[in-house]
Amino acid sequence: MAYQVTARKWRPQKFEDVVGQEHITATLKNAIKTNRIAHAYIFTGPRGVGKTTTARILAKALNCENPHDAEPCNECAMCKTINESQTMDIIEIDGASNRGIDEIRTLRESVKYAPTRGKYKIYIIDEVHMLTKESFNAFLKTLEEPPAHTIFIFATTDIHKVPLTIISRCQRFDFRRIQLDTIKKTLSNIAAQENISIDDKTLTLISKKADGALRDAQSLFDQVVSFCGDSIDSETVAKMLNLIDDDLFFTISDAILEKDFNVVFQTTEKIYQNGWDFIDFIDGLLEHFRNILSVILTERTELVETAEIYRTKYANYIQTFSKGDLLRILNYLSKIQQELRYSNNQKLKIEIALTNLVGLEKSATISEIISGLESGNVEIKSNPANSISKERNAASYTSKQTEPEKKSKISSEPLTKAEAFVPPIKESLTGIQSDLNFEMITEKWQNFVNDVCKEKSFLLTPLFNNVKPINFDGLNLHLQSSDPTTESSLKLHQEYIDKKSRDFFGKKVSIKFGPMESAKVKSTVSKEIKPAKSSKIKDPYEKIIIEDLGGQEIN
Repeated sequence: MAYQVTARKWRPQKFEDVVGQEHITATLKNAIKTNRIAHAYIFTGPRGVGKTTTARILAKALNCENPHDAEPCNECAMCKTINESQTMDIIEIDGASNRGIDEIRTLRESVKYAPTRGKYKIYIIDEVHMLTKESFNAFLKTLEEPPAHTIFIFATTDIHKVPLTIISRCQRFDFRRIQLDTIKKTLSNIAAQENISIDDKTLTLISKKADGALRDAQSLFDQVVSFCGDSIDSETVAKMLNLIDDDLFFTISDAILEKDFNVVFQTTEKIYQNGWDFIDFIDGLLEHFRNILSVILTERTELVETAEIYRTKYANYIQTFSKGDLLRILNYLSKIQQELRYSNNQKLKIEIALTNLVGLEKSATISEIISGLESGNVEIKSNPANSISKERNAASYTSKQTEPEKKSKISSEPLTKAEAFVPPIKESLTGIQSDLNFEMITEKWQNFVNDVCKEKSFLLTPLFNNVKPINFDGLNLHLQSSDPTTESSLKLHQEYIDKKSRDFFGKKVSIKFGPMESAKVKSTVSKEIKPAKSSKIKDPYEKIIIEDLGGQEIN
């Protein structure tokens, strides 16, 4: 016997053999049992999910001489002739090549003749949406009141192109995409009967590539068998189908957790060398983080369509990413997905995007921050260079609550959210430089000058001999010069001096130039706030700005 492809060789011959469409096969079987057979059916759904196959089984069941539980026996003479396509009572028509009004007129003329052998004369019209508007109109009357022995079965992938006047005269059945696990099980059974060795990971690759179409999966299976023979492995299949390995996506998510920037360039180089499509990579990465979000929200892996070997890896992410961070990642990748289609350098675009993801800082919700502030266990960071430790923040919060002026304001009522924020805000703004004072800077000043002169001896040595520190307000170091031209000369090197002072003193110290009087005025601004005014302030945030941050009310 000549070779047959898997899709034809293993085509279902009974309703029970149709996979993934139980809601349709059960309805049709019950209709046959109760003799509630309609004169017209329309099957719609994606490609390769069993529309035409179900139509043939229905036609065979209606004409079977010895049906059993509404299933065709496949042994009687009628079933055999139908299986061999030798009966004149089952007419299959291709709607794409018989779409004109002349073909419909011929069909109308043949409808009146009774079946030659079976109970019913059945017309199966595939891709019925390809018929012209005139053909549909000519078909309306015949479809509405056909002879008792005639049944029409339509199949289409584009139901929206079929006129409503046609749909309303038929019983509509919507076929759905076949689930990945169902496709894997079907292919596994076929492989077992064909004595072909194939693992779960390979079945997953083929099933995902098929995208819900069993016929596509069977075609890919034939192609893989032709390439690999009787023993199929996932690496060979991924290479043959040019599929991106799922391990690559886990490498990215692990790099985000570990802040490993080297992975970014290794990944893009691997994609480039293997000839993978960058858009396919972003699509796969989006699905990967969607799977992580699903596992974290549900704490189950059943909703993830993947191989069993990867379900364990997804389960390990349950206590790693936060929901907010995953939503930020998904939104960012969705934006990159759109921009990548119009990018001239997709590799560079991917490298920038992955670098941003790896450098992404963890976020916290307002509820988590408030809860941490109320318990005293929160760490506030303005940026990685200027971070405040949890111990200092907790100690500052406790000490400020024990001050005399705070005690006078404590009442039996719980603190509002605004009041709960007061200590951390002040600490985050002024506590950063609290361990550096003017005396310490004065002691280290000569060493600082020596370092500067070593690096910029020709330019800055004569200038620094004419300046001395006069005041430090916690953020700015004010210098005084005996020569009026020194200040303007040093300002030309302001950027270098600021960077050098930050490296030397270990804190962000900005160098300012000016007379001592102006510096003193600047450092004592916060002391000029009248306490009488603060008692009239009702807004808690305004109170914070004036009392703790040194703000002033402007009339």
